[in-house]
Amino acid sequence: MSRQGGVDPMRPRASLRTAVVWEVLRDALERRVKAADTPVLDVLDTGGGTGNFAVPVARLGHRVTVVDPSPDALFALERRAAEAGVTERVSGVQGDAQGLLDVITPGSYDMVLCHGVLEYVDDPAEGVRHVAGALRPAGALSLLAAGRGGAVLARAIAGHFAEAQHALGDPDGRWGEGDSLPRRFTADELTRLVVDAGLRAAAVHGVRVFADLVPGVLVDTEPGALDALLRLELAAAEDPGFHAVATQLHVLAERD
Repeated sequence: MSRQGGVDPMRPRASLRTAVVWEVLRDALERRVKAADTPVLDVLDTGGGTGNFAVPVARLGHRVTVVDPSPDALFALERRAAEAGVTERVSGVQGDAQGLLDVITPGSYDMVLCHGVLEYVDDPAEGVRHVAGALRPAGALSLLAAGRGGAVLARAIAGHFAEAQHALGDPDGRWGEGDSLPRRFTADELTRLVVDAGLRAAAVHGVRVFADLVPGVLVDTEPGALDALLRLELAAAEDPGFHAVATQLHVLAERD
C-alpha cells in the first residue's frame, strides 16, 4: 500500500475498522482509472447497506450502485448521499447476492465491493461467482469477510477457552450456539473462492489484526496511540504471518 500516514478524511468513517480496506480500495480505483483512461468508474457495492464505502467512493467522483436487501438501509443510504452532496452519483437497488445478476446488468462494473456478505449467504462459492459476473474485463473485486483465526484468538484472550477450541475445530469457524456469524474463512479459502470464480487473487490483507484486542481506553487517552496503532495495522496487513489472526480478511481480485 502506498500510504502509511495518519487518518485520511476521505476514508469511510476514518477509523481503524476501515482504514486498511480503504487504502487498498482507493489505490485499486486509482489504478483502474489510469488503465481505463477515464476519470469516472462504475462501482457496484453489494450488501453496501447505508453507504460506509459507497458514499466516499462517490465523493471521489465515481458512479456507485448499492444493492442491499434492506429498504431501511437503502433509505439511510439516500439520506447519507444527499448530506454528502453525491446524490446523482449514488443509486440504491433492493436485492441480495443470490439474485444479484437479476437486478443489475452483468459485466458492466469496473469494481465490485462485496464486504461482509459471504458470512451470510447460503452458498459462498455461488455468491462470489455472481459478483464476479458483474465485472467488466480487467475489473476488480474487493472481498471482505470474517477471519476464522481472529475469532479463535479473541475468544481465548477473553478467557473463553472452550469456545476458542470449538471455533478452532468447527468447519465454519463458529465458537458456539451464541455465535452471531454463520461462518468465517481462512485466507486460503477466500483465495480459492475467487480463483474458482475465474478471477486472480492480486493481494490478501489482514484487517483489524490488533485493533479489536487493544483496550479502547489506551487508544482514547494515550497521546498519539490512535495514529501509531493505525500505522501498525497498515504495516501488519501485508504480512502473511498475521493473516491467520486477523478479525477480517480482505482479498483484492482481478479479472484478467
